[in-house]
Amino acid sequence: MIDLKALRENPKRFIDGAAKKGMDVEIDRLLRLEEERRAAQTAMENLRAEQRKIEKELGPQMGKLSGELKKAPPDQQPAIQKLIDELKARPTAMKEEIAAHEEVVRRLEPEINQILLTIPLPPDDDVPVGASSEDNVEIRRWNAPGFEAGKPFEAQRGFKPKTHIELCRDLKLADFPRGVKMAGTRSYVLTGAGMLLHQAILRYAVDFMVHHNGFTPISVPVLVKEECMVGTGFFPAGREQAYHIEESKRGGGYDVFLTGTGEVGLMGIHQDEILDESMLPLKYVTVSTCFRREAGAAGKDTAGLYRIHQFDKVEQVVITRSDEQDSRAWHKKMIGFVEAFLQSLGLPYRLLQCCTADLGVKNADMVDIECWMPGRGEVVGGAPSGAFGETHSASRLYDYQCRRLNMRYRQGGEAGKGPTVFCHSLNNTVAASPRLMIPILEVHQQKDGTVRVPEPLRAYMGGMDKIG
Repeated sequence: MIDLKALRENPKRFIDGAAKKGMDVEIDRLLRLEEERRAAQTAMENLRAEQRKIEKELGPQMGKLSGELKKAPPDQQPAIQKLIDELKARPTAMKEEIAAHEEVVRRLEPEINQILLTIPLPPDDDVPVGASSEDNVEIRRWNAPGFEAGKPFEAQRGFKPKTHIELCRDLKLADFPRGVKMAGTRSYVLTGAGMLLHQAILRYAVDFMVHHNGFTPISVPVLVKEECMVGTGFFPAGREQAYHIEESKRGGGYDVFLTGTGEVGLMGIHQDEILDESMLPLKYVTVSTCFRREAGAAGKDTAGLYRIHQFDKVEQVVITRSDEQDSRAWHKKMIGFVEAFLQSLGLPYRLLQCCTADLGVKNADMVDIECWMPGRGEVVGGAPSGAFGETHSASRLYDYQCRRLNMRYRQGGEAGKGPTVFCHSLNNTVAASPRLMIPILEVHQQKDGTVRVPEPLRAYMGGMDKIG
């Protein structure tokens, strides 16, 4: 959620920011409604102050007038009685006026909040302006020793590559027909060494973040209340991507939703809390099963492990101080952790600076990391040409999520006495599997049909150094 005060002071920044993201939001209407609400709120507060003053003075005034009424000649008594009646009626009239203003505030607040939740965080000024993901800009790429992304696989390795689907079939790593039989499209069953590889990726990713980078491992629920999805910025935008479990229709007290990332649970931990500044930064990592409906993705990557409804993901989240430079520094560090992780697995990749239209509602900046997948791309000369495929997204959100979650920290000073401000948050994938299995299988496949297991994963696979 954006800062309403900042919006009032500089609406053009938010109007321009929404336009750069290609989002149609009702900022002008919001400002009109907010002005009306504030006017009603001010009038209500002024009336309450006057009401308290009158109630304080009413007793002495009534006593004085009652005394005058008893002593007054008959011809003056009606006038004094009129004053007494007016004094008695004034508090009642003020209560009605206050109630009328309260009703205005009650009526406007839901609509104001509804619009406010749709207003995107403006992109940072150094984010390139673009109309779609086609306008994302490559920052840099890394090539594994002896293998260069973008060049034909056969020219570098001396044989035509198999796709991960073919490798899964030949090495019995996954069973797609039975997965579809049980759960429908975009489903799968990992088998044998495929399941071992999947688990090895996740376990290595958690250990890498905990033991090498000092993150705290935490488990999180994957079934959460709606307010957790709203608080983390996944609702109302993106609601169509979530699986909705309507417990309220089955006698439950509230509905729940399956999360599409561990970020939701990690950020929800400190909702409505005031942290001490000395606690920051909080560096959390989790591994969780994730669920995405892939609504709107009909016909895209329907086969294989690339675009699926259920997967497991190791996610990193940093909650830090309200400081733009601190957030920027953490963004670079978190990307660096992932680069080191991918390099240790020998996976060629590139960094993409996402343009404004590809940031989504909640990000001020986002960098995607794409791994080279030899089995993707067009088929040329009987073999796929290869292509980059997204495996990670690193997001910088400033206080957008923390404001929605009401997550603050107490600045400096004596404990419990400093001012409170909203935290900043960042997140980045560490490893999403089985998607990350695709480049591992395809890049490390051998001419004899086997797959070399990257050295860091072998200890998690019982010492296995090759599959097949």
